[in-house]
Amino acid sequence: MSANSSDPKGLATRLSTALPTGKELVLKVIPMPADSNANGDIFGGWVMAQVDLAGSVLPARHTRGRMATVAVKEFVFKQPVRVGDICSFYSEILRIGRTSITVDVEVYAERFGSQGQFFKVTEATLTYVAIDEAGRPRPIPSA
Repeated sequence: MSANSSDPKGLATRLSTALPTGKELVLKVIPMPADSNANGDIFGGWVMAQVDLAGSVLPARHTRGRMATVAVKEFVFKQPVRVGDICSFYSEILRIGRTSITVDVEVYAERFGSQGQFFKVTEATLTYVAIDEAGRPRPIPSA
């Protein structure tokens, strides 16, 4: 089946977007049926867990040790994630403090039947804090 027969008005093409150029691709994952709700969409909690993993990649390069998620300042679901979507997670550091790092994460879905077209499905801002073995905040090592 061609894209035109499944989407005769070209809605998917009009809604698709370009991938970000100023952020780093930190994770790609394909959600499976076990990750979906009764409507066939992926559970928001599953998406949130993946965003937390993706968000921790860049801070880990700076903290060089244990860290913990301490805040999710914003989490926006723009479109549903579907079984079989290829989800790409892009991140960038917004701020590095003495003990914490704040990052922005954007998630794009490449729909199973629409390879090459990307849809922004989620974005979030998260803060991680470097912690010692006792779980107390510690300074982030200088570069």
